[in-house]
Amino acid sequence: MDYPSPTGLSRRTFAKTLGVAACLSVPAWAAPGHRLRRIGFIAGIVSKELEHDWRATLQKAAGYGFTELETGRHFGDSAPGFVKYCRQIGLKTIGGGVPLSADKEKLKPQLDQLNGLGATYAAVYWPWLVGGPFSLSDCQRSADLLNSMGEICREHGLALCWHNHDKEFIPMEAGLPFDYLMAHTDPQLVKCEMDVYWVAKGGADPVAVLQKHTGRYAILHVKDMADGNAKAIGCPGSGILGFPAILAEAHRQGIGHFMVEQDNTTDGLACLQASGRYLRQLRF
Repeated sequence: MDYPSPTGLSRRTFAKTLGVAACLSVPAWAAPGHRLRRIGFIAGIVSKELEHDWRATLQKAAGYGFTELETGRHFGDSAPGFVKYCRQIGLKTIGGGVPLSADKEKLKPQLDQLNGLGATYAAVYWPWLVGGPFSLSDCQRSADLLNSMGEICREHGLALCWHNHDKEFIPMEAGLPFDYLMAHTDPQLVKCEMDVYWVAKGGADPVAVLQKHTGRYAILHVKDMADGNAKAIGCPGSGILGFPAILAEAHRQGIGHFMVEQDNTTDGLACLQASGRYLRQLRF
């Protein structure tokens, strides 16, 4: 593989390895002292709460220090009303999900919705036509689709991002699917919304992956990895990932959006509260 891998290491050794590699990656100017100017979250982390009382839920999130939101839909009666309320409490929608498709008519309703929310990015959360592991032909089809989608999104005033999982780090005939998509999509049309947890779950060092494709990232999805063989998803600050080094590299590259995500959480607001506290006090 092209990235440092934890294969054959214990979870604690993996954590130490990531920490050492990450520390070596921090440039001299990025001495501790920088901090995130804004943090965001994915609406899905509090989907039940939003359905119950979206205003109160968003207000609580804003109170935890969040300033950005990732959602592909509005809550309440209208997009203008939703945007107005978010503005009042200091939240801004920066992007939301769209399906993998080069069909303009299929994409148009979702892109129009994102425009109505004032978003900048359209994100493809599963940029594949199959479930994986992926072959070279799978990669070729996905890259072609993403390039076509990038053109369509640009016509609608939006930038396209694709979101990774761990299967992009399973080698295929021509290297890693992750690297293939980076090499065969147009940098002017297609960016990556890198999920740091899934990179580590796939066996790679998030800092090394960031460094290998400098300039290709628009958003980081921020979630942690619990210690132990299960590699369970955790709220940022609760696990073994080296966020100071990850964020220092992101800062060096000028990446400006950091979205907390937690799959299948039973208490999304508690996760947001803990994550907001951790990320706001973090120095890197």
